[in-house]
Amino acid sequence: MKWIDSWQIAQALCDKFPDQNPLSIRFTDLHNWVVDLEEFDDDPSHGGEKVLEAIQMCWIEEAK
Repeated sequence: MKWIDSWQIAQALCDKFPDQNPLSIRFTDLHNWVVDLEEFDDDPSHGGEKVLEAIQMCWIEEAK
């Protein structure tokens, strides 16, 4: 997975953290969780605020 795979990342986070409310996550934690995903294979420095916002929005939708 790469940073541009927002939906796939959101699905993986939803599976890994099913009881976590995506609205209450700090971006620093979200960044670390994404980078720590087993399937994630991208440069950690490319995970900026806009990318993290996109992932968070997808996670919110996925968690519904």
